[in-house]
Amino acid sequence: MRGHRPAGPKSAVETDPVTIGAATMPLHARRQHALVRMLKPDTARFAASAAATWLKPALRGAPLGPALSILPQTPATLGRIGSLEARLARTKGDVKRAQKLRYKVFYKHGGAIADAATLLARRDKDAFDKICDHLLVVDHAARPALNGRPPVVGTYRLLPQDIATRHGGFYTAQEFDIAGLMQRQAGLSFLELGRSCVLPSYRTRRTVELLWHGVWSYVRRHGLDVMIGCASFEGTDPDRLALPLSFLHHFATAPEAWRAGAHPARRVDMNRMAKDAIDTRAALRMLPPLIKGYLRVGAFVGDGAVIDHQFGTTDVLIVMPVSAISERYLGHFGADATRHAITKTALAAKAAAATPSR
Repeated sequence: MRGHRPAGPKSAVETDPVTIGAATMPLHARRQHALVRMLKPDTARFAASAAATWLKPALRGAPLGPALSILPQTPATLGRIGSLEARLARTKGDVKRAQKLRYKVFYKHGGAIADAATLLARRDKDAFDKICDHLLVVDHAARPALNGRPPVVGTYRLLPQDIATRHGGFYTAQEFDIAGLMQRQAGLSFLELGRSCVLPSYRTRRTVELLWHGVWSYVRRHGLDVMIGCASFEGTDPDRLALPLSFLHHFATAPEAWRAGAHPARRVDMNRMAKDAIDTRAALRMLPPLIKGYLRVGAFVGDGAVIDHQFGTTDVLIVMPVSAISERYLGHFGADATRHAITKTALAAKAAAATPSR
């Protein structure tokens, strides 16, 4: 999500009982819905081909506070698969490495338009970086950087609600009117996801699964209830995106309790085709891997899209209540986020294996 965006079927969920503040949605009923059947994945395959703009980066924002590590009780390492490690940034240098990766992905490999300051710095940065936690995926088997550290190959930016509230709010609010949603769900804690990207050569199931595991570990450790953000389509012509946008409007719009719309001044109507005119298979092929992945997990999309000319994208709002996440994925990653966790026992075993025998 650039802001933060999850998606979920309207026709599939609008008749389900949704308790405001609790989001109770019977999973056995959800499995019977047409959209869930259309999107049925192999085990965790939703993560395999997720593209660089998982949750599109925020570029703007008023100057915020000087904090670096906002939730220091989170352990540095959140998970590991082979040589890849998911961990939080703990130094300003770590954050700079994430910013350099974002520059490569968004500006060098993507269609974002850099201003002079960004071109000179060769880093994608904004004021939100100072108040967010930064999830990094590093490859310990790759050639080290000039500073001797393993390269950062993936990143995610995490902004909990309590921190956002103290510093002017979420980035997502610049594109979507989320105030009503947050008032209706006032008893829940929100997490904004953004600035997510992966180097092209690392866009594999293993890397993206580890990124998601890191996010899930963060959510579980801090008792967060809802993930929000903005997901993007490449291109700024909504007529060329009429099929996938209409598909999301008719099949994935959030139920009223979880709905939020684009700001009227920036709103682009997603309802561009009649429901019975939609070729669902063709629409699914046009959905970015990110959006398909979150639909499978159990997320929803907001009402209306927003055009971002600087990034060359059309953005939709994603809303993912933790209570709506499919049992299938909870079983895969572990409800307590232990699938790829580094336990004390594992750490002790690694240390013992690394100690030369006498």
